[in-house]
Formats: sequence, C-alpha cells, structure tokens
Amino acid sequence: MKVLKFGGTSVGKPERMHAVAKLITADTDAKIVVLSALSGTTNALVEISQSLLDSKKEQAKQQIDKLEAHYRNFCHELVKGEAAREKARAVVDEHFEFLNIILKISFNEALNKDILAQGELLSTKLFCAYLEDAGVKAVLLPALDFMSIDEFEEPEIPRMKVKLSALIDKHKGETLFITQGYICRNARGEVDNLKRGGSDYSASLIGAAIRASEIQIWTDIDGMHNNDPRVVKKTFPIEQLSFDEAAELAYFGAKILHPASIWPAQHFNIPVKLLNTMQPDAKGTIITELPNGNGVKAIAAKDGIIAIKIKSSRMLLAYGFLRKIFEVFEKYRTPIDMITTSEVAVSLTIDDQKHLDQILKELQPFGTVELDHHQAIVSIVGNEVAATPSILKKLFEAMNEVPLRMISYGGSRHNISILVGGQHKEKTLQLLNKGLFGLD
Repeated sequence: MKVLKFGGTSVGKPERMHAVAKLITADTDAKIVVLSALSGTTNALVEISQSLLDSKKEQAKQQIDKLEAHYRNFCHELVKGEAAREKARAVVDEHFEFLNIILKISFNEALNKDILAQGELLSTKLFCAYLEDAGVKAVLLPALDFMSIDEFEEPEIPRMKVKLSALIDKHKGETLFITQGYICRNARGEVDNLKRGGSDYSASLIGAAIRASEIQIWTDIDGMHNNDPRVVKKTFPIEQLSFDEAAELAYFGAKILHPASIWPAQHFNIPVKLLNTMQPDAKGTIITELPNGNGVKAIAAKDGIIAIKIKSSRMLLAYGFLRKIFEVFEKYRTPIDMITTSEVAVSLTIDDQKHLDQILKELQPFGTVELDHHQAIVSIVGNEVAATPSILKKLFEAMNEVPLRMISYGGSRHNISILVGGQHKEKTLQLLNKGLFGLD
C-alpha cells in the first residue's frame, strides 16, 4: 500500500482537487491519501483564534463569515450533481456552525486546537463528496481515530499501527482511503496537531505504521531543488537524495519537506518521492537509504535564528561547564541548531524564542551573555561534503563578500553550516549557487 500526501496548494482550488482525483485513480494500487487544509485556511483559522484570544468577537465573526463564503463558492465549483452539492453544503454547515458556536464559549488552548483542526476536516470531507459525485469509491478514515501523540508530543507509532490496521480491516476489499494530515489526539485524548507543515509528518507516520511500499509528497514544485528558487534564478531539481541528506535539508530550511517527516520513513526504509501536482510527469526527487554519489547536492537556509554567546573566563578548564549550559536549554525544551566553543566562550543558535527570557536569566550566572537576533543559517548539504577539501575551499572563496558569524564543520559528514546576518541570506545563497554549482 502507498501513502500519497497532497498539500494545501494541491487542493486549494476546485480544479486542483479534480486533478488530484485523477492522479489517485490513475492506477489500481491500494493507497491512503493524506490531505492538508485548502491553501490559506490554516492562516485564516489562526487569525480567528487570535481574535478570540484578544476578545475581539466581532472581528472573529467577520473572519468566520469571510472564510465560510470562500467555502460556499468552492463547493459550488467543486461538485455539479445536486445530491453532491447538498452533501458538500452540509459539510460546510456542520463546521461553520461549530466555528460560530465558539464565539459564545470561553477561549482556551484546547479550543484553539479544535479550531485549527477544521481545515483538514473540511478538505477531506469535501474531497470525498467530490469522489462520490465522480463515481469513485473511497473510504474516509478519520485521523483523530488513529493518530496520537504522547505527553511529550512524540508520535505513538505502535499504537497508531494497531488502530489504523483495525480500521482498514473493517473495509476489506477497499483500495482507496482518504484521511487528514496535521491533526491528531494528545495524551489527554484532546484534539491536537503536529504543528505547521505537519501533513508531511502525518504521511510519513502513516507510512511507517502500515509499512507502506512508498510515500509520495505532492506539492507545487518538481522535487527538492539545489537552492531556493524563490531567491536564486538558476536552480534545478535533484533526482535522488539519501535520507540523511534530505533530513539535513529539511531541518535547515528546505520548505518542500517538513523537518520531522524523514525519520519515520528512514526507520522503516520506505522510499519517499517528492512530486509536483502541477507537473505530474516530472521526475521529482526520490529519497532512499543510499546516497547517489558524493559532493554538494543542495543549499538550504533557515531564517529567524537567534545567536547566543556566553563568555566567561571561568570556563577555562571548567569541568561540566557545557553540560550546565545544555541543561538550561533542555529544561525549556529548546533545541540548539549550531554550537562553537573557545577557551572562554560558547556560541550557539536557536530558532525558538518562546522561552528566551527565562533561558537568558538562567545563563546570566555563567558569564556575560550576548544576543544577536535576525540571523540565518545557510547549510551546504551532500554526501561526504565535510570530508572533501575542495568543497570547503570553494565555499570560502564564494563567501569573501559576506561576513560569517559562525561555522559548523565536521559535526556531520553531510553538512557544512554557516551563520550570517539575516540581511545577507539571499546574497549568500546566490554567491554559493555560483561558487558551488557554477550557476549565476
């Protein structure tokens, strides 16, 4: 059985949903189709939640009405049969009735998660209404019936496998299943989610749970590119990546893939294909266990980085100093991206400032703490790049116009990362595209 995930832009217009239906019915292979919310919906739901949090109920009502009008128009174009239109209207009625009811309820975080789940619930139910109208037999598998995370927000793959297998077994002989990405239940049984971009993660977790033959991630770009096509003119899709290479790229900013979505597939050695809904015949990118040769494969950049330097003469020969630093970040569940050390200082980066004030307060006793906001990590990724001297030479030659804040080299065979000021990110990507790939 295959798992196919379609993102928000792939289902964001009625004609795009029609195209997705053709793609998933082009063969008779058994498959689970994972859908995101229609493009723009999650952002709209976030705005509604924020208005409710700010006690701006009239504003929230206007936002709900605007979103509802969009869905009414969407349904009119999506399905043509009167019975199907009635069913689609009933779906919209159900979910917008819920959104209007919450205007009368005290807002809390659990309610926020319920609000954010509405996008995926709407897209999957409307898609099933269209499939029925088109004469395609499909089974809706509610993700909330099998997707779950534990108290540490980690996915429960063994539990998911048991629940999902039982649901599929109830529909013996069926080959097409539709489910929601992003949403799940938490350890308290409440509606929760896998954070933004979590539909990729859902697809990979479902693939791991059923031991899928392959996982396909369908977006609006033809695979992973060697650089960011939004800021670099000449880029090209990469035909093959290893799991390790893809994980580095996803974590350090490649937008096509959710950072957490690699490890479940890698753990069970399930190939992942990155494909383009708009150009279904394009090769895209395949991610497998083995690398396809050595050398630089791609460059990725991650914005919104905060650099923290802890400087202290007491660090010299101080046993356990680094452990104490790391314990502060562990306490506030804040991952560190890069780290460099000297005899008297430690520099590190984070991309989550949720607990920044508390972290800085607890770091103060260790020495002088300096902070740099608005930084960017640029990562050069490829098999054995850190062990290839010529690549390092080209990198520094290309970067002679941009000041470097930090360098991470040798921590991974597949990655060399540099930290630059956020204002230099685009220029850095362009210079490296020329220096490492020979493309202006």
